[in-house]
This record gives sequence, C-alpha cells and structure tokens, in this order.
Amino acid sequence: MGALEEAHLAAAISACECECYEEEEEDDLVEGDGEAAAADAMEPAVRALLLGLGEDARREGLRRTPKRVAKAFRDGTRGYKQKVKDIVQGALFPEVGVDKRTGSAGGTGGQVVVRDIDLFSYCESCLLPFSIQFHVGYVPSGGRVVGLSKLSRVADVFAKRLQNPQRLASEVCGALHASIEPAGVAVALQCWHIPLPENLKCKTLQGWISTSHSSRSGVFEGESSSFWNDFSALLKLRGIDMERDSHSASIAWCPLRSHDVPVCNGHCKKATTNGAISPKSVPAPSNMVSAVSSMLLSLGEDPFRKELVGTPQRYVQWLMKFRACNLDVKLNGFTLNNLSVYQSPAGDAADHRAIHSELHLPFCAQCEHHLLPFYGVVHIGYLDGGDGEVIDRSHFQALVHFYGCKLQVQERMTRQIAEAVYSVSHCGAIVVVEANHICMISRGIEKIRSSTATIAVLGQFLTDPSAKARFLQNVVDTTGLAV
Repeated sequence: MGALEEAHLAAAISACECECYEEEEEDDLVEGDGEAAAADAMEPAVRALLLGLGEDARREGLRRTPKRVAKAFRDGTRGYKQKVKDIVQGALFPEVGVDKRTGSAGGTGGQVVVRDIDLFSYCESCLLPFSIQFHVGYVPSGGRVVGLSKLSRVADVFAKRLQNPQRLASEVCGALHASIEPAGVAVALQCWHIPLPENLKCKTLQGWISTSHSSRSGVFEGESSSFWNDFSALLKLRGIDMERDSHSASIAWCPLRSHDVPVCNGHCKKATTNGAISPKSVPAPSNMVSAVSSMLLSLGEDPFRKELVGTPQRYVQWLMKFRACNLDVKLNGFTLNNLSVYQSPAGDAADHRAIHSELHLPFCAQCEHHLLPFYGVVHIGYLDGGDGEVIDRSHFQALVHFYGCKLQVQERMTRQIAEAVYSVSHCGAIVVVEANHICMISRGIEKIRSSTATIAVLGQFLTDPSAKARFLQNVVDTTGLAV
C-alpha cells in the first residue's frame, strides 16, 4: 500500500472557493450571433496558445479552457458595446440648492464624491487584468443631481476596455462631464499591476506596481481650485493622499514593456543595450503571437493600433513563463519529477518527531481554467526522520517554483508539494497554500478581496492533532512578520 493511501490525504478548501469550478451550464448559455462568432474565432486561438505551452488541450482541466478564456475576455471588454447616455438617461433628479450668494449645497454647487469604487481593467500592453480603486466627484448645477450608482457604472464602462490608467481617468471624467453637464468633474484612481512572477514576494498587493492618476474638468481645474482642494480633503478622510502618491504616475506601468517590443504584431525587434541583445530578449513563437492578434480582432480591437503594437508579444512572453517542462527538481537527493511516494518506515508512527517548518514561500502560478495568474504563499511543515537533518529553505523555494510555475489549480499544487515533502520526510508533512486568484476579480463574480486557502495533511500530522495545531499556530504567529 502506498504512503498516500496510508496517510488518507486530507485536503480542505476554506475562505472562498475559486469560481473556476462554475457549472458547465454557465458556459453553454445562449449567446447572440455576434458573440458566438467572436467565440468561434477566439477558441481556436486559445487552443494554439495551449499547444505552444506544451499542453494537451484535450486533457481534463483544459478541455473547456478555450471557452472559458474567450468568455472572460468578452466579459472584461464589454465596455466597448456600452454607451454612457444609456446609463445616465433618466437618472438625473431635481434637487434644491441654495442661493449662490449664500454658499454651495445640494443641487447648486454641493460637491458629491463617491469613494472606494473597486473595479478592474485589462492592461492594453500585456492583456493582464489590473486592479483599480476609483474616486469620482462632481459639482451639480442647474438644480440636478445624478443617481450615485451611475457614477460607478460609467467608470465601469471605460474600465471594461483595454486601457492604461491615465487614459481611463480622462475618459471617465470627460464622459461624466458631457452626460450630466455638471459644474465640474474630478476623477482620481489608484491602480495595481501584477509584477513579473519572480518579483512577487507575498500574498497581498505589496510588491505590485502601483500608480495614481487624476483628471478634472470645469470648476476643478486650476492649481488653486477650492473644489479640487475639497475633493482631495474628502479623499484624505479615507487615508488617500493623491499628492503624496502622484510621484508613482511617472513609474513604468507595465513590467512586460521592459521585454522585446515588436515593430508590428508578429514581427519582433530585439531590445538592445549599447548594441548588444538584452539577455531577457527571447522571441515569442510567431504562431502564438498571431493567435493573440486574432483574439484582439475578435474583441473588435485593431491589433495595429499604436497602443496595442507589441501587446500580443508581451502576452505570449507572460504565458511562456508557465510553459510545461519535464525538468527534474531534487530535494535532499530525491528526484521530485514523476516521483513515487515512499513507504513510511515501520514502527515510527507513535514517535513525536521535531516539527520543522518553512513559511511564507512566495509563488505565482497560472490558472489552467482561465489562463490567469493566481499568487500567494506556501507554508510547509514536516517531521524529521529522527536524524535531525533540516532541509534548506532554498530547496523548498525551488520545489514551490517547480510545481507553481506552470498551468495549475491550487488544490493539485497543494497535494503535489505535500507528496514531495512527505517522500523525503517519511514521517509527516503538512502544506498550506494561501492564494489570490485574479480570475476571481476579473470575471463576472468580481470578488475583489477574496482569497483561497488549501491544506494537505500526510502521515503523523493526520493522526496527531496537536502537531498539526502547533504548525498552524506558527503560521498565524508569523503572518504579521512576513514581508
């Protein structure tokens, strides 16, 4: 009997289940003719990407991925088909103000600010989703106010397009000013873009590339505008200081822009340094680049639009970081690729071994259901075999990278890491994975602050509740200390 059967692997999912496992019927909803045609064009392109990643698109887990990816992109760019006037029309309400000689309030000059609108958009430079926190203000005029929900809905129209932060702020500001005809509009937004996988250090937005931008019209314009000063003060009540954060606007936004940028889609020009080719310059397969270009066409975009030149190349470069590989990884002398779980030595089940742990190991993986990243930390605990030998942290980090840096699902990754550690420990292994799934924020569910935790327990950790409790308490005690 294998050790996995002996240990009765326990895996539990808590916090929030990833919407990756939506009902099959959801994918089969009847679509309009235009959307169905776009899906028909996108799905073969996604299959070409999977093939380029060395995957079998027919295997379970990937079989419906092309349909899911197409649906996610269509949902994430639905703003192209929406009109602001359809949202605002009928949502302007009369509201009495005060005499301008007396002051400003209500429907004549009383500033209205809706803060902390959590949205997402797709980066036009790399097609990865980025998080946004919007703050929208306006000054009513003519004794009319607009329904508050319309401010966030108008922001969402422009967020659901391929975007960059400054243009997003400007478009929302201009659309609101034209549609509700106020005395002025102010828009401030903070954005967070996922960094390259190797630069992810923790399970929060810390380490993400952040930037802040604003746009204003009417009475908000001008450095000495009292309305803008009031707007900024109302944001500071929420701990948001746009003046302090404004320096981030000059930081390079998309991390993949530092890689090769094609002269035009499908034709790559290598980045050079003093005439030498950059070591990071790895041409993306032309068939994969062409597939992404066809996806852009299916979304109604022009792949040769100035802002999109180079986007297919960058998206493929991101995907290639998760390419299937058959490399062997060794941990303390044991080969962990295609491993067979070792038999547990007889007679040690009752021993209380020393608990060793390596906590807060960062990782970034790619969800195989939607081709979107999920990232976080791995906590590993194991019982030694009585020889007192401790495995170096770098070996565990390599192990996490090996199982994480590919098309994955969190439950499988948790199990694989636990089995690998148990094959070395023989006595007991416990693995906890905490992750944020971008597919949870960038699709219909849009659960911005959700996270997913999985746990796998093997060997003596399963039969010794106190050992498991001590390990989990250690994770709790060190969470605030992790950077």
